[in-house]
Amino acid sequence: MSVPRCLVIFEATLILWCLLSPQGIGCGAVRDPVWAGKFYPEDRNELDRLIRRLSDTAARGRDVQHPPAGLRALIMPHAGYAYSGATAAHAVLAIVGDRFDRVVLLGPDHRVGFRNGALTGASHWRTPLGLVPVGDLTPLLKDRPDLFARVDASDRQEHSLEVILPFLQTRLPAFELIPVVVGPCDAAAMAQAVAPMLRNPRTLLVVSADLSHGLPYDDAVERDRETLDRIISLDPNWQADQANRSCGRYPVGVLLELARKGHWRPLLLHYSNSGDTSGDKAAVVGYGAVAFYGDEPMPNQSDDRRMLTPEQGAALVTLARQTLAAHFGETAGPADDRQLAMQLADGALQARCGTFVTLKMDDQLRGCIGSLSATAPIVSGVRDNALNAALHDPRFPPLGKKELDRVHIEVSVLSEPAPLAYTDAADLLSRLRPGIDGVILKKGLASATFLPQVWEQLPQPESFLSHLCMKAGLPADGWREGDLTVLVYQVQYFEEDR
Repeated sequence: MSVPRCLVIFEATLILWCLLSPQGIGCGAVRDPVWAGKFYPEDRNELDRLIRRLSDTAARGRDVQHPPAGLRALIMPHAGYAYSGATAAHAVLAIVGDRFDRVVLLGPDHRVGFRNGALTGASHWRTPLGLVPVGDLTPLLKDRPDLFARVDASDRQEHSLEVILPFLQTRLPAFELIPVVVGPCDAAAMAQAVAPMLRNPRTLLVVSADLSHGLPYDDAVERDRETLDRIISLDPNWQADQANRSCGRYPVGVLLELARKGHWRPLLLHYSNSGDTSGDKAAVVGYGAVAFYGDEPMPNQSDDRRMLTPEQGAALVTLARQTLAAHFGETAGPADDRQLAMQLADGALQARCGTFVTLKMDDQLRGCIGSLSATAPIVSGVRDNALNAALHDPRFPPLGKKELDRVHIEVSVLSEPAPLAYTDAADLLSRLRPGIDGVILKKGLASATFLPQVWEQLPQPESFLSHLCMKAGLPADGWREGDLTVLVYQVQYFEEDR
């Protein structure tokens, strides 16, 4: 549990770079610790020894068996380590191995007063254990300015995020941080905004929250047990009856929205209150550690904000049709062009997503080409892939002008592919979702993908995987060896009226 040497080297290198670089990151770009020496030790070695002692004690005393995989989120307390450190240690023991390289950290506002989410302006956060880089916050600021803004006063004063970091640093060798201080908000809207970051299985959601404040010991235990029961049951009416239940009511509400949509399973890891450590039981503060497990990352379907409407999908199909028509010298009327241009200017269609265009003739494939990665706006991807599917699919001769009227067009908009963890062939078969998952297989330089629509022709997973292996140039039974890299994604697809 000692401080990783790589963190010490990284911090020293970054400081030297800042001093020598003419532009640098600047002193203001690193958020220095505000509560070190108050909530937790400011000396690096003392802090490391304390967390190690708390974690060793938690490991010896825990009576909960952690699942070996599938950790998606944690609830951790944020009081001084002398009071809540034992429970915080139980929480981070659920982090096993180097499984996460990004942490989305949500905590409540105690000191400023604002609505929705406050973001940091810093590029790094420092604790006595070293520097933690801040991830790219631009998507939150750009896509949801109604929910997120930079609040410097919160950045300078809030403790609910800062005190969590040292525990995370001792469990994760390196990670980037997405810190969000949450005030009163629409939990469903906030969950929609956060969900895309949680699609990556190497991203962990951590919510900072204490329980009741100032109740006598026995009353606090009763109240906190009720609150934890509501969390464990993923209470859909969480925001109701919140009188002295949790200072983290809003970030916990966001987590419960995500957990319900992601079908995550909560597990209570530990409960304590300040009376257990201070001896003063007249007025205590409660602390809970809860882990959330799921079989897969946040499903794309839960991110309603990114789902395209049927009208938007129809505009993409029209774009593909008009792109091919223009290639063959046919044009739509000016009014049609203006209407389509207005539809395609929609911000949702300018988002960067993978896209495929599929051409069929007499219900037989006539061309299908696309891009898996989110490197281009949806509109650009559809335009390019319509031409590529018609003219450059190596399995077919280029589409002729006389065939254009007979071609049926489908457009698919993809979620970001995510690795699928599996142990062997049987486990792989059990984890695939026919009709839902598009699948990418990779081995060395060989790779291939089938869109989810292919399940209609190959509904049995064994046959689906065998044909996909052959498409990649691998033996048909190559998937049975259990050594392929497998990624999955989902699509929205739209087609022309028949």
